[in-house]
Amino acid sequence: MTRQLPRAMQTDLTKIRYLLALESSCDETAAAVIDRDLQVLSSVVATQYELHQTFGGVVPEIASRAHVRRILPVIQESLQRANLTLADIGAIAVASQPGLVGSLLVSLTAAKTLAMVLDVPLIAVNHIEAHIYACRMAAGRDVFPAIGFVVSGGHSNLYDCRSPVDFEMIGSTIDDAAGEAFDKVAQILGIGFPGGPAIQKLAERGNPKAVHFPRTFKNSDKLEFSFSGLKTAVLYAAQGAPGQRSPVEPLTEQRVADLAASFQAAVVDVLVAKCKLALQQRGRTALCVGGGVAANGPLREQLTKMTKKLGVELHVAPLSLCTDNAAMAAIAWEQLERGRLADLDLDVTPGLVRNR
Repeated sequence: MTRQLPRAMQTDLTKIRYLLALESSCDETAAAVIDRDLQVLSSVVATQYELHQTFGGVVPEIASRAHVRRILPVIQESLQRANLTLADIGAIAVASQPGLVGSLLVSLTAAKTLAMVLDVPLIAVNHIEAHIYACRMAAGRDVFPAIGFVVSGGHSNLYDCRSPVDFEMIGSTIDDAAGEAFDKVAQILGIGFPGGPAIQKLAERGNPKAVHFPRTFKNSDKLEFSFSGLKTAVLYAAQGAPGQRSPVEPLTEQRVADLAASFQAAVVDVLVAKCKLALQQRGRTALCVGGGVAANGPLREQLTKMTKKLGVELHVAPLSLCTDNAAMAAIAWEQLERGRLADLDLDVTPGLVRNR
């Protein structure tokens, strides 16, 4: 629904200079101030790693309660770092989808309250599309049309991005996302949380060819991912399969490193193959990659090699914009310029919308 604003506000949209963005889709409480030129004046992120470490993954109830405690201090700090006050803010952007429903509601409630009190436009941001837009921010120029790929703890999604505001999801996972698989395998191997950085570090000492793990759908012409079977294969390699009579190879430090390296190699192979397939099927000449797993070094290296061979332009979000943050909600400026405003009855959408 389009928010009906006073005529004066409608004509003054182009005069807005500063936007405050809020993000709490999962376990990061974040706020950022971004100007019309897409310059990030401040970006504050309060992490919750220490709260979820014991569980080896994000606990929704714990995450949402932490957001409630942190959202106001994070907003205040973002304004202070930008050397601005709420009176300077001309619009409020908020990630309203997808994510954990309890987490999303925290920043949405704060955003709607601010928009109402300040009488400024409210802009709904798709968290996944924002991850792709981080590539546009880093490039400093338009990068669309392109294939967009978001690979994170909750998502492994491919998009055909016709413009900054026209995204069509063309592929996704049928079970675990890549980042979720990293976390679960790290738990199996007993190397900590979050799994991505832990596995990458350990894999540096391992042999990626020590164990040949399955690469599900790698050779399929469908843009689908599946990492559940790979996760199970790692479990069996580490602990043995049900009914297995032969002894399991001892989990020495080197064995664990080899399993980590072999697992990582399997994931990277599949991710790169599907990006290549999407580029070929859609005939795009640019690839934009974002999300927490996009920080993985071997993935970046293999994507670089693949795109060079295809003659395709590669844009990978900088490390500071890979994990969840509010700065990437600069995509809200694209919507503001097109008059795409949200009403104050905006609600969260926890799941993904495949085609819009």
